[in-house]
Amino acid sequence: MNMNLRHARMFDGIVRHAAAFLFVTLVLAVRAEQCDITRFGAVGDGKTLNTKTIQAAIDRCAASGGGTVVVPKGVFVTGSIFLKQGVNLSVGKNAVLKGSQNTNDYPWIDTRIAGLEMKWPAALVNADGVTNLQISGAGTIDGSGESWWQDYWRVRALEKDGIDPHFKVARPRLVHIIRSEKVLVKDVTLKDSAFWNLQLTYCDGVEVRGVKVRVTGGKVRAASTDGIDVDSTRNVLIADCDIECDDDGICLKSGRDADGLRVNRPTENVIIRNCRVTRAAGLVVIGSETSGGIRHVRVEDCFAGSGCSEVVRFKTRMGRGGVVEDIVYENIQADGVRQVFNFNMDSFATTWLPEEFRAPVSEELGRPVFRDITVRNLTAKNCEAAGHIVGLLESPIINLTLENVDIRNAEKGFSVRNTRQFLCKNVKLNGKPFVAPAEISVGMNR
Repeated sequence: MNMNLRHARMFDGIVRHAAAFLFVTLVLAVRAEQCDITRFGAVGDGKTLNTKTIQAAIDRCAASGGGTVVVPKGVFVTGSIFLKQGVNLSVGKNAVLKGSQNTNDYPWIDTRIAGLEMKWPAALVNADGVTNLQISGAGTIDGSGESWWQDYWRVRALEKDGIDPHFKVARPRLVHIIRSEKVLVKDVTLKDSAFWNLQLTYCDGVEVRGVKVRVTGGKVRAASTDGIDVDSTRNVLIADCDIECDDDGICLKSGRDADGLRVNRPTENVIIRNCRVTRAAGLVVIGSETSGGIRHVRVEDCFAGSGCSEVVRFKTRMGRGGVVEDIVYENIQADGVRQVFNFNMDSFATTWLPEEFRAPVSEELGRPVFRDITVRNLTAKNCEAAGHIVGLLESPIINLTLENVDIRNAEKGFSVRNTRQFLCKNVKLNGKPFVAPAEISVGMNR
């Protein structure tokens, strides 16, 4: 325990220092050169396709030594654009960078999607292998996602046996940054992505601050519209973000099944602070892609509001593998959520996978592990249930601590199975003390 405490304190100091250094480095790295996309022929009338002119602005800016490509007031329709080394992107006030609804405007590229390295349509905004990248501004990046949401549900309705055609309906992400260092995404609004809104893959040193995510959904549920996905990425600070979407709000991932075990890159050293998530599947979610491991995570001073399904959400399954450890949620407020806790180690068994990603994984490698998790100073009210804390018989949840947790006005209590070293300190459910059940509890409901 003392070793864990020393490690946690050391981790906090390292990541907080790294985050401060990251911000200063990025501010100093922003070059004075300004490349307004209208100078290259872009037209902000909401109709003209501007992919070539915006890419020309990026290419010219990179060739001249770098600078900032500026999107001014107007609605600029575009397909995929690719940022280059030394080129930042600024989306100004009352400016909209709006995704084309033509699938041909998103070229298929080698990438990583939902934990698998495969070909998939490029995002609307892409960056690969750059350093000191900044995407900022008071404007909006809009994915025009509704037609892709409709396609997904149309295909799903034709599937049998409840199969999820997740990988059958190729949908572009909104912003994807991969293999990059010292990245700052600040103040922009990300809207209506066809798939995930912001994905950070194989990066080192990322700050996401003051970002808004808005997915309108409505009559068509916007499937797979996660707000922010941290994918096999390290040294991350996410702060002051405000998210409304139809899938996970903030999600940490590290690869899927045999392909994720092959890559074997963890997500680690992550601080998530002062974020607000309302309509979403979860506030801060771990998994379900856990193959590379997820560790050293701090979630603090965050709020989950009405429309957020779950607050503390962990998910994985046998065959995925990976160790999830040293995770702390602290000073969390929730009001009107569906349930507070959901630990599910047998999730998403019905997702269709391409043939090349169905390789079996040995029981030893494929057994996921959840351990050393603390939830401290959490208050929730007006929720349907306290929730589920369910491990596997083959891999129980180990060393889970709930401390100063107060759940009020809950219609249902806890369902707890397959845990070991489950400790409750000052946990109240509807005003009454909740005592952790015995180790390896099977089928217990409270």
